[in-house]
Amino acid sequence: MALDESKENDEVFNDKGLTYVVEKSLYDNVKPIKIDYVSSAMGAGFNIASSMQMGASCGSSCSC
Repeated sequence: MALDESKENDEVFNDKGLTYVVEKSLYDNVKPIKIDYVSSAMGAGFNIASSMQMGASCGSSCSC
């Protein structure tokens, strides 16, 4: 996840005052995408879930 300006090959979504920019080719492979803001005793941040299959190089507890 990074901050970026939209380009011609991007899908742009607006939800609850936030703008999301996703490259179209990536979006076709991962949709649907669910983004939640999570706050806990361990800290706060974004949780991103999608239908993308993780490869063998990712550990069971990482978010690639």
